[in-house]
Amino acid sequence: MPQIDRYAVFGHPIGHSQSPRIHTLFAAQTGQVLTYAAQDVPAEDFETAAREFFVTGGKGLNCTVPLKELAFAWTDQLSERAVQAKAVNTLALRPDGAVFGDNTDGEGLVRDLTGNLGLGIEGRRILLLGAGGAGRGVLAPLLALAPERLVIANRTVAKAEILAGEFGDLGPVVGCGFADLAGESFDLILNATAASLGGEVPDLPGGLLAAGGSCYDLAYGKEPTSFVRWGKAAGAALSMDGIGMLVEQAAAAFELWRGVRPATRSVIAALNAGRGLAA
Repeated sequence: MPQIDRYAVFGHPIGHSQSPRIHTLFAAQTGQVLTYAAQDVPAEDFETAAREFFVTGGKGLNCTVPLKELAFAWTDQLSERAVQAKAVNTLALRPDGAVFGDNTDGEGLVRDLTGNLGLGIEGRRILLLGAGGAGRGVLAPLLALAPERLVIANRTVAKAEILAGEFGDLGPVVGCGFADLAGESFDLILNATAASLGGEVPDLPGGLLAAGGSCYDLAYGKEPTSFVRWGKAAGAALSMDGIGMLVEQAAAAFELWRGVRPATRSVIAALNAGRGLAA
């Protein structure tokens, strides 16, 4: 009897992960036969666990916090966008036994923003909160859509300025501190900090959101995040969390592994229904 292809997501903690459900829905939708499991893997165990997974027949992995940078260093081959992000969230076994690393986070974000939510990026003023790995992973895809201006704001100003400098050849991007945003106005504010996971919001000046502007939190939870609530209180036309980004980045990984791209809107609706939210 042929062996069923195995996939998994590694992370620590991992119990909250929606990835097994997402990929199970993708497989049913596309007629693919596979298994997908969540495995709790602390950072110190990553290399051993990844090597064992592929040696024992695993076909592909997703990596989440805190493993994306470790996966970047461990992988045999890297996509251009993984090199830009300096992080890998998707690993695929090649026929020659090499492990290929990709980063589908940025693609997932822009597909959710532009395709599912209908938000334009071209010619818009974009604010990205946070200069860590989450922000780095989405910068190149955002700049590729030609915003008028993209500002990276971070608690540690130097980190934002350094990150902006690294991506400066891709578009109009600058870095600053949160206090430096006073008097600015943005059409789209993206939260890539970890603050909302702790129920907090960065210390931001008032009036940042332009009339008709939108807010988007790269994080997600069972309830609206603190940043989503902040956006609604600021009068955002749309204030959303990152569940759509999660599904879209998973679809890109699924396509890399299986050669077929699943439809995502029904899966996003299913996850939102599970959270008691409207589709």
